[in-house]
Amino acid sequence: MNGYVAVTDPGWYKHLVEEPGPKDANFWRPSARAFRLDVGTPFFFKLKAPYRAIAGFGFFAGFTILPDWLAWETFGHANGVDSLQAFRARLGAIQKGARIKADTAGRIGCCLIAEALFFPRDAWVTAPKDWKVRIQTGSRYDLSEGEGLRVWMECQERAADKKRDVLMVREPEIRYGSPALHRPRLGQGIFRVMVLDAYGRACSVTQEHSLPVLEAAHIKPYAAGGEHSLANGLSLRSDLHRLFDRGYVTVDEDHRFVVGKRLRDDFENGRSYYELHGSRLHLPDDLAARPSPMALDWHRSEAFLG
Repeated sequence: MNGYVAVTDPGWYKHLVEEPGPKDANFWRPSARAFRLDVGTPFFFKLKAPYRAIAGFGFFAGFTILPDWLAWETFGHANGVDSLQAFRARLGAIQKGARIKADTAGRIGCCLIAEALFFPRDAWVTAPKDWKVRIQTGSRYDLSEGEGLRVWMECQERAADKKRDVLMVREPEIRYGSPALHRPRLGQGIFRVMVLDAYGRACSVTQEHSLPVLEAAHIKPYAAGGEHSLANGLSLRSDLHRLFDRGYVTVDEDHRFVVGKRLRDDFENGRSYYELHGSRLHLPDDLAARPSPMALDWHRSEAFLG
């Protein structure tokens, strides 16, 4: 199995090490150029000169392109900056220095890193000894041998020392077996982005595409044991999301939108919502991204007011 060693800005790391994790992190790029890795690939944060050390790692959960305001709204300080203004200033400085043309809509590339863990300076891991100085962004490493294996093992030891539950397999298998891809546990930020992307950044009920009013709804709330997973998510317009969470609307077993009578009873209105009653949801082409029947059944039986 390969891992990816990414060249990392020390300022980004310094913000994130204050809360060492594990957590979601947005490893953003100053351009919207596509970036491809297998989901679950170990992703190592190698600091730039003068440090040249591995300061943490996580697991690649996906790549997407977001406007800077949505990246900030979704990940906040997990973008490695203090504010949206600081985010834009940092982005502009990098683009200017690298002569990268800024996107007119402020869109940037975002590597979504799940279970990101950051090491204090006294626990940094020595960078690969065969690292080529000319590499500017990152490089793939075989984690089953050589320097890739050493880096992987040392990062696992740092994680174990902190008693963080981010090990892919049991200790004996880590030490003596071959690495295997890990299914990363997603946080709220990555959940939101992945659900919106799965639904084509449109409301599953109305097909509204205005990104500022779109939200990722948990079918079964996280507080009730629901996961941050695609199968437990729906892309909904913000008002429909609030009605869904409060039990005034639901989705039937045929993926049709249901508006309950309690909406009219409680508020003596709801005309615009009853017009949506019975409409079929627009679902992702990927069957694995479609809502879980068990989660929908839970919502109808436990959350829906009728």
